[in-house]
Amino acid sequence: MEILKARNLSKIYGDNNNKVYALKNVNFSVNKGEFVAIIGASGSGKSTLLHLLGGVDKPTEGKVFVEDVNLGSLKEKKLAVFRRRNLGIIFQFYNLIPVLTAKENITLPAELDGKKIDKEYLEDILNTLGLKERENYLPNQLSGGQQQRVAIGRALINKPSVILADEPTGNLDSKSTKEIMELLKLTVKKYNTSLILITHDLNVASQADRIVRIEDGILSEDEVI
Repeated sequence: MEILKARNLSKIYGDNNNKVYALKNVNFSVNKGEFVAIIGASGSGKSTLLHLLGGVDKPTEGKVFVEDVNLGSLKEKKLAVFRRRNLGIIFQFYNLIPVLTAKENITLPAELDGKKIDKEYLEDILNTLGLKERENYLPNQLSGGQQQRVAIGRALINKPSVILADEPTGNLDSKSTKEIMELLKLTVKKYNTSLILITHDLNVASQADRIVRIEDGILSEDEVI
């Protein structure tokens, strides 16, 4: 079952003779429960693609559907609510709120949505990510790997259909990278969500179910692992 799909997606900067295609006619889909890695060099268009898939930016041409909802059809407020409820985003530099504890950072999206926190689910996330003993620590009291675990928990709290991970191991050492990748694979299976991860690291990409390569804004054939 397709949970996310992009159809004829292009992102163009400039106009007339100065057009630059950051993405060119991309067609792409992800099934429920699938882990897909998008690999490409710096400037290849992979971050642009991730931003379009997450509704953070708008395409020049084409459409993105999540759960059969056309993101382009939603006005800004409805799009923000839809993103918060259906898409979890993990950033390379964590983007945690420094004055909030690990647990408060994790629950923030649910709080913003006015939801009552599912305490049993929260406890399960904390235990799964190995954060139970550090739930009351501030971000500056945590290692990089622990901060990224908090970011994963934050992405999971609203039980999203899709998690988008933007170079989630790019700021970590090899030991933390291995741990975070194991946790990401575990959470995909345990919480039945889909994961789209962008990276320039083939070792990271090789752990996905599929690899999609991007170069100069053009996607190549998928590789099935």
